[in-house]
Amino acid sequence: MPRLLPIAVGLLGVLLMGCAGSSQTQEEPSPTSFPDDYRRVVAPSFPVLGAEGTPISNPFYGGFNAPRPQFVDIDGDNDSDLFVQERPGQVAFFEHVTEGDSSRLVWRTDNYRNLEIGEWYRFADLDQDGVFDLLTEQPYSHIRAYRNVGTATNAEFELFVDTMRTVEGEPIFSDRQNIPNVTSLNCSDQLDLFLGRLDGTIARYEAAEDSAGMPKFAHVTDNFEGIKIVGESSGQKKGPSLHGANTLTFGDVDSDGDPDLFWGDFFEPGLLLIENTGACGNPILSGEPEQFPPSNPILTSGYNAPALTDWTGNGEIDLFVGVLGGSNDANTSLADNFYFYEHTGDRYRLRTRQFVGGLDVGSESTVALGDLDDTGSTDALVANKIDPDEGETSLAYPLTRAGPNEGKLRKQQPLDLPDAYHYAPALGDLTGDGADDLVVGTWQGQLSYHKNRGDGTFTEVDGPLKGLSGGTNVVPALGDLTGNGVLDLVVGTANGTVTLYPNTGTASEPAFSQDGETLAEVDSRAAPALQDVDGDGTLDLLVGADNELLLLRNQGTAQAPDFGAPAPVDLDGIPRKAVPAFGDLDQDGQSELLLGGQRGGLVLFQPGAVRD
Repeated sequence: MPRLLPIAVGLLGVLLMGCAGSSQTQEEPSPTSFPDDYRRVVAPSFPVLGAEGTPISNPFYGGFNAPRPQFVDIDGDNDSDLFVQERPGQVAFFEHVTEGDSSRLVWRTDNYRNLEIGEWYRFADLDQDGVFDLLTEQPYSHIRAYRNVGTATNAEFELFVDTMRTVEGEPIFSDRQNIPNVTSLNCSDQLDLFLGRLDGTIARYEAAEDSAGMPKFAHVTDNFEGIKIVGESSGQKKGPSLHGANTLTFGDVDSDGDPDLFWGDFFEPGLLLIENTGACGNPILSGEPEQFPPSNPILTSGYNAPALTDWTGNGEIDLFVGVLGGSNDANTSLADNFYFYEHTGDRYRLRTRQFVGGLDVGSESTVALGDLDDTGSTDALVANKIDPDEGETSLAYPLTRAGPNEGKLRKQQPLDLPDAYHYAPALGDLTGDGADDLVVGTWQGQLSYHKNRGDGTFTEVDGPLKGLSGGTNVVPALGDLTGNGVLDLVVGTANGTVTLYPNTGTASEPAFSQDGETLAEVDSRAAPALQDVDGDGTLDLLVGADNELLLLRNQGTAQAPDFGAPAPVDLDGIPRKAVPAFGDLDQDGQSELLLGGQRGGLVLFQPGAVRD
């Protein structure tokens, strides 16, 4: 008899998705368009603090929306390194670095060894030679195998087979939205491959024979241990059974010498444990699934991906959970989505919901740099698509410094702005009083102007932007493109158009022309920034787009801009839906490039930076 587990299902949250001639000169894009000394920096020299004053580790990683973690000692130094998949096709690598009595995670790359991994990955020592090999998804819904031909301290992978097959030669099918697992269930050298199915069952394959040292798997059963995890729709009336994407892993969490089974499911807000009540060599997983940890079960938006390792070095397995987002309003887990439970004695204690750290405000972050509170230092303002905690509006969070010689950036409470989705801020002194004022774009195409009171609080002012609308997802930028000493307005839109609205007012009273001039057109989600990147005295145009970052060099003058064709910027780690901003964050006299993006965090590039 299959064992049925009723799973309460909340409503699936629906996220909102959101005339003049061109001065753009037509020419072929340059293959190298941006200064080549800019390097990505995840942990900068200056501290970044949360609202409570606690330092944020890895503040400029860029955020997670749906992390799929696995811990393995890939460099042979006897500690667990971290791999995380956030987007199809690539996996990020964080090295576990130990220094004396302390340790930390150091980001190394977003695309480990440039391996093609499809929708999922699993490290496992397939050929039992003491180093980790790699299984990944082979599009669509098959299994690719990479063999590690390197050493325990220097992994090198080569493709072994693009489609794993059974001993009978049949391709092994693995639903691409599910994450399988490889383990030795019988506590032997013989490996088992477990595949979760969309109907809530588990298929088991057993390593049967070697091919050049790598195993082939023989199909054993499509109904492993009679397990069938299904849900029922919520409400008074009994609804149809619900099956969804799932992930499974094994680990001896009760320290009785045999592997237990963890299951995460799209329709399950918790993490399910099926205890192995058998013995090593004679597994029995016939009990009812129970939410885990037992004394303090994790409850999220659903589809929780577990990972196990002894992170604290106390000889007990700790629990990590990446929240992929299921049927219970995935927006709520777009920032707090990497849980760490420390195992001590018989307790699992929640230590953090953001294990890697990072300044993360949810999804589709936007950013502006300027002096918010008139202290003579560079502050930041970062906003989101929909705030994960608020749920009904975007929020914009200031990161400020106490003064010009203060190194620490500290997150503050959000600004008091009218409710809207997709805030996109721009900062600049529009009134000549030395304090940067605020222009905000929104999802509905509205632009609003907010005068800085001088202390980082703002008053909305009607008039200067009245009648200006740029479609949807408008992203403003400010800069003097016409050489008259006042800041002009540049606006990007969802359809990819970048438009200039000249400031025809004065240094103390801005007034923007209703007649816009098209500066550029990109594929979609245009987000402009203005900066003299080549040092020729004219402002160039940097434009974030849905899948790239583009530079348009100003070939005109300080009074009459003439932008060249968009050229792609080649930097490691540019996020999707990049929103650029320039400013001197480390106060060394040079401007950094800061990017918001789809994952809700910030990505920093510094000139002349040296990697850790």
